[in-house]
Amino acid sequence: MRAHPGSKGHPPELREQAAAMRREGRSRAGIARELDVGFATVARWFREDGVPAPRPEPGRRYVAQLDAVQERWDREQLEQDSFRDVVGPLSDRELMLLGTAIYWAEGAKSKPWARAHRLSFINSDRTMIDVFLAYLALVGVPRDQVTCRLHIHESADVAAAEDYWRSVVGTGVIWLRTTLKRHNVAPSRHNTGGGYRGCLSVCVRQSAKDYRRIAGTWDGIAGAIVAASRSPVV
Repeated sequence: MRAHPGSKGHPPELREQAAAMRREGRSRAGIARELDVGFATVARWFREDGVPAPRPEPGRRYVAQLDAVQERWDREQLEQDSFRDVVGPLSDRELMLLGTAIYWAEGAKSKPWARAHRLSFINSDRTMIDVFLAYLALVGVPRDQVTCRLHIHESADVAAAEDYWRSVVGTGVIWLRTTLKRHNVAPSRHNTGGGYRGCLSVCVRQSAKDYRRIAGTWDGIAGAIVAASRSPVV
């Protein structure tokens, strides 16, 4: 019997299973994920029980290095997932504030020298597009008032990218002809390959009032933060 047969909430058999998996060469993060146990708990078990890290054979040192990097990435992903899981459902007010914030960060804004009250949002991240479309639905923008246009390099799989974005956006919007950008052969360009799907612009027709809603809401957000930062500490 081990000196530490288990911890509160975890049966001893689970701890023994984790040790056996570690001796087989499994990473700590992978074990934690498969057994649905916290990474810190698994690491503590191995430390307390003296379960050593598996030693790679001489010919497997490079593979072991890759495994170590993958373990670190897995551990970081577990931590990231823990923050994701505490968010929970968003209220309509939270979605309104969030949609306003991402538009003010990424959308087109009116300038004193170029006054234009029109919503125009472009991004390559589908989650940003998802949030913005959800915001438009929340504030009552009709789908047939929304126009979408793909911007993508001519060397990409344009048809596949168009299909992808149409599946993301759904039906009811107006699609404009895709804008093709000249291929840049510079080695510093990383947006290539099968995962590259260009950027999608989402614009709203007759959106002057919608723009003023976002601009005014952002003024309220920023003003509240500034006022709070200047309030005396009690």
